[in-house]
Amino acid sequence: MQGCKIQFTFANHIISFARKNKSLIMKNIYFKYDPDTEEYERVNLTLRDRILIILRHLLSGTVIGLSLFCVLVFFVELPQYKILRNENQRITAQYKIISRQLDEITPILDDIQERDNNLYRVIFQADPIPYSIRKAGYGGTNRYEELMDLNDAELVVSTSQKIDVLSKQLYIQSKSFDEIVNLLNKNEERLLCIPAIQPISNKDLKNTASGFGIRIDPVYKTPKFHAGMDFAAVTGTDIYATGNGRVSFSGWKQGYGNTVVIDHGYDYETLYGHMSEILVPVGKAVTRGEVIGLVGSTGKSVGPHVHYEVHYKKKPENPQNYYYMDLSPEEYDQMIQLSANAGQMFD
Repeated sequence: MQGCKIQFTFANHIISFARKNKSLIMKNIYFKYDPDTEEYERVNLTLRDRILIILRHLLSGTVIGLSLFCVLVFFVELPQYKILRNENQRITAQYKIISRQLDEITPILDDIQERDNNLYRVIFQADPIPYSIRKAGYGGTNRYEELMDLNDAELVVSTSQKIDVLSKQLYIQSKSFDEIVNLLNKNEERLLCIPAIQPISNKDLKNTASGFGIRIDPVYKTPKFHAGMDFAAVTGTDIYATGNGRVSFSGWKQGYGNTVVIDHGYDYETLYGHMSEILVPVGKAVTRGEVIGLVGSTGKSVGPHVHYEVHYKKKPENPQNYYYMDLSPEEYDQMIQLSANAGQMFD
């Protein structure tokens, strides 16, 4: 009796569940509850119905799979992705450091190029390398097209361009130095004659008074071309020949007072003016560093100093380009700044 009650209760649960769901599927056999007859009737599925059921299951599975994939991609960082992201950040940081270092190197190379054109090549009368050649870029096809698809493409391309330009400029500068070395080997005697030191002892450069170019005349107070450099010093200070040569003039020269002119050969001459005393006669052979006179204030002068000029092919040159044996690179830079002084000259 107890077993019958259990079976009856179980049957009631089945009937209640079926009424709510209106249909029942058992082992791929479909039944539908008919409320009028209160019985389950077997439903015969067509091929179309079966295909739709299969597609529905596939679609639901696909949606669930895509949802899980999106969660993994956008919300869960896989270990290998984290490693790649960190590596990419490290490479980007390295590119930024390289780019900054290249920006720091460029002014240094510019300074070397300026010295090469205005000092080393001037000494050997080699034509300066044109700006258009030194700074020429890369033409033709796009050299960086394959880099445009990379992450941080702008940074990578910019850095690559800086490296290419710097490499080309260094190559040109290296060739220029090779040419200078060849000229040096062929012109040892010539180097002894070319002016290469300051006319007075001026290691701290404090005696540099006025440079080459337009300056204010100390007497007439008007702008005037100053064909040399003035070095202020105490009267009686030694004045040195700046290169080997022979004295071509020794005496009084209008405006310059007591003056010595040395013919160095190779189209070079130097002039030393306003001496208090001349120590070398015309025709005397002199060597670089030999004392040829003493500082004074003779001629058109407002104070004791030596007025020094360098002439090449009878034309005045800026003396600042002819101290290469007397000054370090740092001192040379300081000399350039001092010689650019636009103040009043001494003569």
